[in-house]
Amino acid sequence: MSGPLDVRLLTALGARVAPLFEKAFGFETVGDLLAHYPRRYASRGELTPLDSLRVGDTVAVVAEVRSIQSRPMRNRSGKLTEVLITDGTANLHLTFFNPKAAYALKPGMRAIFAGKVGVYRGTRQLAHPVYEEFPEGLDADSPEARMWAEAPVPIYAATSSLDGTKIRGVIHGQLDVLPELEDPIPADVREPRGLLDYRRALELVHRPRADADWREAQETLRFHEALVLQASLLRQRARFRARRATTRAPGKASAEFDAVLAARGMRLTDDQVAVGAAIEADLASGIPMNRLVQGEVGSGKTLVALRAMLVVADSGGQAALLAPTEVLAGQHLRSIVQALGPDLAARLRPTLITGQLPAADRRRALLAAASGGASIVVGTHALLGDQVQFADLGLVVIDEQHRFGVEQRETLRLKGETSTAGDGGSPHVLVLTATPIPRTVAMTVFGDLDVSTISQLPAGRSPITSHVVGLTEHPGWIVRVWERLAEELEQGRQGFVVCPAIEVAAGKETLEESGAPAEEAEEGSPPPAAVLSVVEELRRHPRLSAYRIEVLHGRMSAEEKDAVMRAFAAGDIHVLVATTVIEVGVDVPNASTMVVLDADRFGIAQLHQLRGRVGRGSVPGLCLFVTNADPVSIARERVDAVAATTDGFELAQADLDLRREGDVLGESQSGGRSSLKLLRVSRDAKVIEDARAVAEKILESDPDLAAHPALRDAIERRLDETERAFLGKS
Repeated sequence: MSGPLDVRLLTALGARVAPLFEKAFGFETVGDLLAHYPRRYASRGELTPLDSLRVGDTVAVVAEVRSIQSRPMRNRSGKLTEVLITDGTANLHLTFFNPKAAYALKPGMRAIFAGKVGVYRGTRQLAHPVYEEFPEGLDADSPEARMWAEAPVPIYAATSSLDGTKIRGVIHGQLDVLPELEDPIPADVREPRGLLDYRRALELVHRPRADADWREAQETLRFHEALVLQASLLRQRARFRARRATTRAPGKASAEFDAVLAARGMRLTDDQVAVGAAIEADLASGIPMNRLVQGEVGSGKTLVALRAMLVVADSGGQAALLAPTEVLAGQHLRSIVQALGPDLAARLRPTLITGQLPAADRRRALLAAASGGASIVVGTHALLGDQVQFADLGLVVIDEQHRFGVEQRETLRLKGETSTAGDGGSPHVLVLTATPIPRTVAMTVFGDLDVSTISQLPAGRSPITSHVVGLTEHPGWIVRVWERLAEELEQGRQGFVVCPAIEVAAGKETLEESGAPAEEAEEGSPPPAAVLSVVEELRRHPRLSAYRIEVLHGRMSAEEKDAVMRAFAAGDIHVLVATTVIEVGVDVPNASTMVVLDADRFGIAQLHQLRGRVGRGSVPGLCLFVTNADPVSIARERVDAVAATTDGFELAQADLDLRREGDVLGESQSGGRSSLKLLRVSRDAKVIEDARAVAEKILESDPDLAAHPALRDAIERRLDETERAFLGKS
């Protein structure tokens, strides 16, 4: 692969400029640079004389820089830069709160400044305007100047070392010497859709003459991005399915387990039966299964996975279940042993491997896995260590897939191909998630996996009532929160209280992972609720002091966490004050109440998962989301959305809509730098579906893309090394 877009930036820009782009953005080639699309476009608009500016108008003015001064800000750290400009008849003040944004300005420079006219202490000003040096030799009153002034101004993501003007200039310089390009989108696909050719789209997205130009260019580049990504995923799916896997079929253990379930009066839901049948067909096919099972909290995904493990065990193989936390791994082991019953559990020897096992227990567990004595091995990241070996690893189950990176999943899969007694075939892979995924996200992120959905809840699950406790509007309601918790305890039930922090000391927070954007915490806002403070408060509460209240958080040792969870499950602890360490998998049927403090600090998926810890038995669930967020903020909108419905799929779409845009793959999926550039799964569902259909048709007749070299090269170019690893290993 070698073309104009593959030229190294060092060659194209030289040793002085190229390292700036590599350090700031990781760009290595001209293709990387030209795929740095503008994040938005500013309109210069009509050029306005300074003496006719009106407060509130968005304007563009041509003026000369008269003076530049910096001074410390009064109420916050940092400096304020004030610039005085003039057009010869009047003056105007410019204010920059980030001095680096104004560093390119020099006294005597003539430039165009665009922004909204404000007023400060009776003086008109532009705060943080967009600016660009006025072309040399151009008369401000000429038609050419007006054409230039009315063209949209591309605004790029910039850094302190590379401002937008510099980036724009470098990109324009590369466009000036860029030859014609082979188009990754075939003409018979491009023309009926009215798309531009690739070279023209790059030109107009970076150098539009009118708003219609960049809109048309973006439409083409969105389809280009969708086609490249879908073709990548479909090619990888075909390659994965070309591998060999051991055929697995149900036998004695599977039949015994079904009999155990029947004896307990447990009936699988229709969804569980359908997904289980699809998994059995995968296991029997001789082709490695690569299936994602998504399901509501408490929908019975783990039971379906356990039945798959038994099918593998029936043919002499082993199954490994990788869980994100020691609390969840321990709970999975106990649940599996209980579900199997004493006879099956004794034969299959479910075994736990975690990082904090005592040395003697660890040696026994490692031997059971390596010898094949343990048919089911449950563990955390410790399963990935070199010391952990398997006799015949036939099935890898990943629980809560979003907690694991690509390399971790691949490490476990390779242990199956190198099993000591196996046949060298690939193990089957089953990925579980309780975070429902909108269809377009599944198609975009997991397009190389078969996706199954369990949406029905098993019989016996109780309804959950959710309420938002807005302390901004009703500060006194926190009193009622603790009274309500006490009322549940008085009925013999248990409760959770979740905090975003472990402790807050000396102005510093010890936070556990949170799904809410960090930038939303407002300056001067109160510190987050912390486990170690809240537990003391509750122990002093008149109506709660008689109950046993304990803590659970990520700084505790594995033994401490396990002991607390066992005591809570046994009913010896009445209230558990915890961080999100209890977000997934914790199953205590008698727990009826979930209080989430500072709920606005968590993401939609986390709040939905936390709520799923209650209402797991015959006891009705109550979830109270306590928040100090402004009622009209995005953070509060998230909390309100979760309280309004228990439908995880509806919430997943709401989450997507509220985030609006961003990196769908994320580091946990790609293993490194990766992003969607123009494509947005919340907006571009039709584009994604259309591109997938086109990719399927192309690959059906040309699986190696021999007749589509430009598309093949675009796939290689779009994916950096870590992204290719993601596509090769997920």
